[in-house]
Amino acid sequence: MMANIEKVLVVGLGKVGSLVGTLLQRAGFEVIGRDARPVEGLTFPADVLDVSDAAALRTALDGCQGVVSCLPYQFNLPVAEAAFELGVHYFDLTEDVPTTNAIQEMAGDAKAVLAPQCGLAPGFIGIVGADLARQFEKVRSIELRVGALPEHPRGSMGYSFTWSSAGVINEYLNDCEVISMGQRALVPSLEAVETIHINGLRLEAFTTSGGLGTMCETWDGKLETLNYKTMRYPGHCDRMRFFLHELGMHRNREEAGRILVEACPPVQDDVVYVHAAVEGWQSGDLQREEFVGEYRPIDVNDTEWRAISWTTACSVAAVVEMVRAGSLPEKGFIKQEEIPLEPYLSTINGSLYLGIEDADEEEE
Repeated sequence: MMANIEKVLVVGLGKVGSLVGTLLQRAGFEVIGRDARPVEGLTFPADVLDVSDAAALRTALDGCQGVVSCLPYQFNLPVAEAAFELGVHYFDLTEDVPTTNAIQEMAGDAKAVLAPQCGLAPGFIGIVGADLARQFEKVRSIELRVGALPEHPRGSMGYSFTWSSAGVINEYLNDCEVISMGQRALVPSLEAVETIHINGLRLEAFTTSGGLGTMCETWDGKLETLNYKTMRYPGHCDRMRFFLHELGMHRNREEAGRILVEACPPVQDDVVYVHAAVEGWQSGDLQREEFVGEYRPIDVNDTEWRAISWTTACSVAAVVEMVRAGSLPEKGFIKQEEIPLEPYLSTINGSLYLGIEDADEEEE
């Protein structure tokens, strides 16, 4: 049965949020936007909103059947709570584990969908990993890797903050949930550095928080190994450990983020690498299946969007489309690993992952 989602509120109109609104509008939704500051040049109406003002937030949600929060992780929960109370479908991009846990706790009595973690990681990478795992009779390991990088790195850090610095610091400092030797465990971020090659390019991968979403809960007791790592150019992890731990910047996350953005400002030419590897048994034979994705900026509505922006935005927009189409449950908590890959890629926005170079041309 198709869910009644016609009008969607997008809260947080930064690099990703403004594109989320554009992509949802392109898919036939009526979109309105809200941000803490005035935002101009959008293709949909927008106004100013302080999400800490509960009454104003409820007013903004009036008449909407869905809301997508593209706010920094620490501001998502009030939006989720308001959506829950009003029976509005809720979607977000968070990688923050406590926020997701709080949303999951309220989901038992939800009258609508509660779908956090609909971005790139967690999000798309979990959908891909789960799809690979379904090909096996029994799974031994799932290893997921994602890297959002400047196309032309400079400096010893080899990085550019093309998305929330608060989110990066959060995932670099918080502990990571994994399954190791069949047991759920917490391990430190910025550890277990490994070398990985994507299409001939040498990268490093290391533990960061939040990328698995709810997968450890889903796969508990069913496999030996489950982990997520962030990919960067070689040497990045050592320099971040020095900055955050040896220099003590972990004590002031806000200041750490400010310094890093000044040192590594956003660039337009970026690239997103995605790598998922699953090992398991098919017909008694141990086998390994892999997925490798390489994504660069694309044009949408005559505007070029960074790879990190569109891969994140189209992921949540695709999930909203699937709820409208009835491809997902009408209410309750939705785990990313429960979302089937084929119908996800068949949506207007999910199809962007298939290598379409110009979204406008495809729409025509």
